[in-house]
Amino acid sequence: MKKLAIGAAACTAIYSAYYAYSKMTAGSTIRKGVKYQSTRGGQTGVSFKNVVMGGLANDKGLFVPETIPEFTQDEIEAMRGMEFYEVAFTIMSKYIGEDDIPAADLKELLSRSYTNFRVKDVTPLVKIGETNVLELFHGPTFAFKDVALQTLGNLFEYFLKQDGGRLTILGATSGDTGSAAISGLSGKKNVNCFITFPEGRVSEIQERQMTTVTDENVHCISIKGTFDDCQDIVKAAF
Repeated sequence: MKKLAIGAAACTAIYSAYYAYSKMTAGSTIRKGVKYQSTRGGQTGVSFKNVVMGGLANDKGLFVPETIPEFTQDEIEAMRGMEFYEVAFTIMSKYIGEDDIPAADLKELLSRSYTNFRVKDVTPLVKIGETNVLELFHGPTFAFKDVALQTLGNLFEYFLKQDGGRLTILGATSGDTGSAAISGLSGKKNVNCFITFPEGRVSEIQERQMTTVTDENVHCISIKGTFDDCQDIVKAAF
């Protein structure tokens, strides 16, 4: 059984990378995809599938693309008018090869990933005075991490269905990471999720979001101590 740790920094990195890529927008067809390498240099040539299922690199670095695909102006213009999941598909198609996820499967997976958001645009851009504000709070837990974790849960389930086995997620949270991770993983087949949080040190809403989930694969554990104590427990498992 595999174990995978997920924490606030990892979730932030996942979303930050995704949003950076989305700013480049594209309209290309499925390609070969790119390979990934560790930020510490210990691993190169890793497939998207192995990145998702492996978590951290062997040298404890984060995985990043070895190359950044280019987007033409025509590809960018073609994005206008697309729905959010179509934008995500067009961009991610350049980072995920057909041998990892065929085009039809990827499009369907992304379409499902954003059905739980409260607005059609998922992350609408709203003008307030002279300032444009990107709203990232329309996901099921109101956390910006929903944008990444709703997709990540479906990716886990997809790859596990292909290869068999089970995946155990170990997490430590000070609030929104835990509820967003649980929302993305609840009910997923062959995935167990264990989230620790410091007792009395998260908001009442965040605690209820975590502890009222009834799916059998989700387990919330309150720890008498701080968030650092929760992290130490997770790190000790690796």
